[in-house]
Amino acid sequence: MKQDSLKVAVIGAGLVGTLLAIYLKKAGHDVHVFDRSADIRKVQFSGRSINLAISTRGWKALDDVAIGDQIREIAIPMDKRAIHKKDGTLAFQKYGMNGESIYSISRGGLNRMMVSIAEGKGVHFHFDQKIWDVNLDEAIIHIGESERGDWTDLKFDKVFGTDGAFSRVRHRMQRQNRFDYSQHFLNIAYKELHIPANEDGSYKIDPNSFHIWPRGEFMLIALANEDGSFTCTLFMPFEGENSFESINTEEKLLAFFKANFPDSKDLIPGLVVDYFKNPTSSLVTTQCYPWTYKDKVALLGDAAHAIVPFYGQGMNAGFEDISEMYNQMQIHGNDWETIFKEYQKIRKPNGDAIAELSFRNFVEMGTSTADEKFLLQKKIEAKFTEKYPDKWLPLYDRVTFSLNPYIDALAIGDQQKKIMDEVMIINNIENIWDSESIETLILSKLG
Repeated sequence: MKQDSLKVAVIGAGLVGTLLAIYLKKAGHDVHVFDRSADIRKVQFSGRSINLAISTRGWKALDDVAIGDQIREIAIPMDKRAIHKKDGTLAFQKYGMNGESIYSISRGGLNRMMVSIAEGKGVHFHFDQKIWDVNLDEAIIHIGESERGDWTDLKFDKVFGTDGAFSRVRHRMQRQNRFDYSQHFLNIAYKELHIPANEDGSYKIDPNSFHIWPRGEFMLIALANEDGSFTCTLFMPFEGENSFESINTEEKLLAFFKANFPDSKDLIPGLVVDYFKNPTSSLVTTQCYPWTYKDKVALLGDAAHAIVPFYGQGMNAGFEDISEMYNQMQIHGNDWETIFKEYQKIRKPNGDAIAELSFRNFVEMGTSTADEKFLLQKKIEAKFTEKYPDKWLPLYDRVTFSLNPYIDALAIGDQQKKIMDEVMIINNIENIWDSESIETLILSKLG
């Protein structure tokens, strides 16, 4: 259904804000994107980035506005996990049941490309613009150099908040009566490290794997970049025996890496410099409701539902918000109150579900991936899926390689976990896992 052209403001020029702007422009609106930072195309990232993993939901949103192929040119397929064990040996775990891949991409590289694409389509960008407040009823944004200085008021028809976990737009909405908001910080922090390319520009390790060094309460991951390098992220508690607080000298750092990541010694030549130079960043989950205000304001992406990065779904979930918003725009035309209500009714439960799944997946990445029983369970599930694809799709595939709602993936995943917990405690399971009796048991539990 065609919409009347409106003047709209998108607050936040990150990935979700920029893609939303492209969609709104496609719908015929006059789109203005505001960001408090400088133009990302003119600045270097600050060493606090976790490389992104684009999967099915993200690709759908990109392809639906015909920019997916441009993005694929800078994305690197990863069809498996590479598990780096403490003894220095390597094990591989395939991702999808049918050879699917997730795609590694630099956050900064993707953001720069998308800003240029949006600008080319006629979206107006306003950088170095600090938004201090929003008049929700009138869709007026207040911008200025400082919070207590003079402000300029800019009037729009709609305001979309895509300004991240600590959203200024959401902060204004929180001052309403009966607005629910919570935030939960993990005791786990992260720090960016770097594996450079070989002198000839080639990769030091396999670029088509998601590399994980799982060590329980702490872990290291690495995802490939286009230039032959890898962006690494060290996840570790803020405080405690093995923590960012306790590992505070060069000697302690080198001893820690030698003991826990022995095969990384020659991979990260700048370890000491990066570790002490790059910031230690926190991980937060935020949840709120409502996500919209009348027919004037809506939150999308991290502004509505910031999640921890352990399922690689933060950006994909934000992009799926946009897909749903646009779907409601097509259905309801100029009835923006209904568009916003239906959007949040569908997306809020899914935002909560992926937050829970992401929190749980830290345990799987940090501990289970190196556990023999976990690997056997995955083998059982893969065999059962191959034989009964209509009855069983593993949780990871359901979240990452399908468009099934997150809330359904969570519910079905819980049911499957209950079944597999029973299977895995069967006596001698390691020798009878591929027997007819185990297959029959799983079928009976499914009903």
